[in-house]
Amino acid sequence: MFRTTRRAAVAVAAFAALGLAGCSAAADSSENTDANTSADSSDSNDAADANGDWAPVTIEHALGTTTIEEQPERVAAIGWANHEVALALGIVPVGMPITAWGDDDDNGVHPWVESKLEDLGAEMPVLYDETDGIDFEAVADSDPDVILAAYSGLSQDDYDTLTQIAPVVAYPETAWGTPWREIVRVNATGLGLEPEGEELVTEIEDKIAAAVAEHPELEGATAMMVTHVDPSDLSEISFYNAYDTRTQFFEDLGMTIPASLVEVSTDPTVWNGSVSTEQADIFNDVDIFVTYGGQELIDALEADPLLSQLPAVANDAVVNLPGDAPLGTAANPTPLQVLESDLVEQYVALLADAAANG
Repeated sequence: MFRTTRRAAVAVAAFAALGLAGCSAAADSSENTDANTSADSSDSNDAADANGDWAPVTIEHALGTTTIEEQPERVAAIGWANHEVALALGIVPVGMPITAWGDDDDNGVHPWVESKLEDLGAEMPVLYDETDGIDFEAVADSDPDVILAAYSGLSQDDYDTLTQIAPVVAYPETAWGTPWREIVRVNATGLGLEPEGEELVTEIEDKIAAAVAEHPELEGATAMMVTHVDPSDLSEISFYNAYDTRTQFFEDLGMTIPASLVEVSTDPTVWNGSVSTEQADIFNDVDIFVTYGGQELIDALEADPLLSQLPAVANDAVVNLPGDAPLGTAANPTPLQVLESDLVEQYVALLADAAANG
């Protein structure tokens, strides 16, 4: 009775307050929710048995304080990578976001997630379409006990609406600014699996370290990630700053964040920045650029009289990741991406080739 009442109340409150429309994801939920219930409930019960009696969990985060009174059995995830934490810990979500970025077959699910679902013998969860923001209706219809969002861009209004559905595990400090270790730890805590979360962190660290050990030439190299360079207009260069998770990942790979990037990263709540091309020589201490854009971008950088003088460009030390393939996600690691694929090894090898040129 409680679940039915809660769902109705959420639907009225959310849609009256926010004027939401569209029911496509909700239609999927009615087909998939029952199929997933037995799998995720069984996994959660196994976790509860392993950890003894459940004690309420309280998590403080950037948007408030969340208390989870009972062991979650129906787990939803929004944002990026949060569903991978649940799956890596053996819990099949009742719902998770469509992930178009880096999808190899346009089904909205990364190949390493599909592989894990197969290993767990699970049906595909409901897929939330977040193209235009959180699909509150679909989340409510999947009837979760907890919503994982440790790596997400939730606004305060988003969070307040989601809390009417279930307790929300939000990001600790900054929207889209949670490093991968904290993504694992915060979400694992919300699932009552904190020790298992630490074990997962160690497993991921070991996989990354093994890849890095094959390429000692990376040690101490400086790198930054360029987010946007328009080949038709090279008047400005945009980048992920020192607070972004992609930049921080360079340190996991034995590399160094360049002092120039640290200097222009003045606001810890912002993940990006830009400078005019006339100022680009501040990045003369950068050994490697990582970017997207294809050969057209490389040609434009090499032809530009200013940008071509930057050491990373002059030394052919630009790693150009494919924006439409799984490898494009390697710069921002997620649990199953690291553990269930060879993308970290591929990424490290590309960086090592660039470092050798420098």
